[in-house]
Amino acid sequence: MSNLAINTAQNVNLDYKLIGVGERFAAFLIDGLILLTYMTIMENLVNISTIFDTDDWTRQGFLGLFLLPAFFYSLLCHIIFGGQTVGKMLFNIKVVRLDGAPTQWYNLLVRWMLRIVDIWLFFASIGVLSILLSDKKQRVGDAAAGTVVISVKNTNKITSTILEEVETDYQPVFNNVTLLTDKDVRIIKETYTISKKNNDYKTLKLLRNKVAGVLNVESNLYDVEFINAVLKDYNYYTQSM
Repeated sequence: MSNLAINTAQNVNLDYKLIGVGERFAAFLIDGLILLTYMTIMENLVNISTIFDTDDWTRQGFLGLFLLPAFFYSLLCHIIFGGQTVGKMLFNIKVVRLDGAPTQWYNLLVRWMLRIVDIWLFFASIGVLSILLSDKKQRVGDAAAGTVVISVKNTNKITSTILEEVETDYQPVFNNVTLLTDKDVRIIKETYTISKKNNDYKTLKLLRNKVAGVLNVESNLYDVEFINAVLKDYNYYTQSM
């Protein structure tokens, strides 16, 4: 089993299972079935609808227009769903950058454009060989885009690290949380998690006061909301560095 060790911006090591040919091919077949179904429906609609009952050229023009989204299916899904298509979701696999950061549209665009080399030329033999021969199980598109395909099943839980899930549109509350260190945040999160689990509100209050004192801030947020905000703000700012 091949694994990829990723060192995050917070110096936390996460190990992910790299995905080879088998699961990727199965996900590709699922996506292909979805595309085939969509294309069949569109073709039947154009053929039976009286709206398009003109000359053959006009009918073919409308059909080509309706089939255009299918051409960009893989690219659009990867961008919208953060590195996954429907097939990849079903198999719990995902495209990420080599440094573990979320993929950007330009990574996915490069990867998608090179599908013509990896998949459509020589019956996908180039893509299969590159995955088999690469130590990171990358096809040509992955190597060019700086991406890998990993399993998001049975990976390290984010709650066991100082990492917090931060929404893309998240607005930070405290802009001086970078006064804290990784060690500080790890202690805060561990204390917070244990205290919340045991309904230890006294410790939560003491923790909140300590953190507020270090950051020299005042807030009307409740203790749990305050600590949550500090953890998310720290991740927001350190991930942006």
